[in-house]
Amino acid sequence: MANEDISYEDEYVLVVDDEDIVREPISAMLKHLGFKVDTAVNGNEALEKFEKNPYTFLLTDIRMPGIDGLELIRTIKKKYPETCSIAMTGYTREYKYVETINAGATDFVNKPFGMEEIEAKVKRGVIERNIRQELSRLSITDALTGLFNQRHFYDRLKEEIARAERQNHSLALILLDLDDFKLYNDRFGHLAGDDLLQKVGAVINSKMRQNVDSGYRYGGDEFAVMLIEAGKSVAKMMSNRIKAGIKEECGVATSSGFAIFKNGLSPEALVGEADRRLYEDKARNKAKKSQRLNVVNSPERIRA
Repeated sequence: MANEDISYEDEYVLVVDDEDIVREPISAMLKHLGFKVDTAVNGNEALEKFEKNPYTFLLTDIRMPGIDGLELIRTIKKKYPETCSIAMTGYTREYKYVETINAGATDFVNKPFGMEEIEAKVKRGVIERNIRQELSRLSITDALTGLFNQRHFYDRLKEEIARAERQNHSLALILLDLDDFKLYNDRFGHLAGDDLLQKVGAVINSKMRQNVDSGYRYGGDEFAVMLIEAGKSVAKMMSNRIKAGIKEECGVATSSGFAIFKNGLSPEALVGEADRRLYEDKARNKAKKSQRLNVVNSPERIRA
C-alpha cells in the first residue's frame, strides 16, 4: 500500500506515559504531524479512555506504576485487536524487542527519539494494519459481485443467530435465485452472465439497510440477504423490493424464499427453511411461465 494512501487525520493516537516531561512533547510532536492525539498518565486511565474513544494507535511507556506498558499492550491487543501499539522505554537493558512484540506491540522505540523516527514507526504500523485489513476484506468478499462470499455467510449467520438468541432479537434470511440463468448464459455468453451477476449484486447492495443488513453471493446465481432485527413483514417487503429492483434494472426475473429465526434453530435449518420456500416460489414461477406459453401457443390464439 502506497504511503500516499495514509491519512494521519484518520488515526487517533493515545499516548501513555507517567511523566509530563515525556508525554506532552510526544503528544505535541504527533499533533504537528497531523494525528489526532489524546493522553493518559497510566495504564488504568488508558483502559478507561479506550472504553470511551475509538483509538487506532497506542504509544505507551513500558515502565509505569500499576499496569505497566507490556500488560497494557496485551490487554489492548485482546480487547481491540485492530489497534496498533508501539512500546517506548529508556531502559533498553531491562526490556527486549522480542518481549514487546510477543506482548502484541507493532514496534519498539528507545527514548529519546526524534520526530522522524516516531513518524516512520507509526507510518509502518498503519501501513501493515491497512494491508491486513484489506487482505481480510478480500478473503470474505466475492470478487465478481462485491458482496460477501459464502464462507463469510456461514460465519456471520452463526454470529447473528447467537446474538439473536442472547438479546432476544428477530432475524430474517432471504435466499434469491435468478430464473433461467443457464438459458441466459447459453444465449448471451458467460461474459454477459458475469455482467448480469455484477448488476444483481449492485441492486441487492442498494436495497439493503446500509451497515445493518448484509448481502452475499451464496453460489452461482444464488444470493442471500441477512436482515437484522426484522420479522416476517420486513422480510417479505425486502424480498419484493429486491426482486422488483432486479427486474427493473437487470431485466430478469428472480425467485425468492425467506425464513424467520426461532430460538433453537440451527444455521443449517434456517437456510434449509428459506431454501425450501425459494424452490416453492421457483416452481410457481415456472408454472406461471408455462401457462403463459400455453396461452400464446394455443390453436385458438394461433388461428386468431
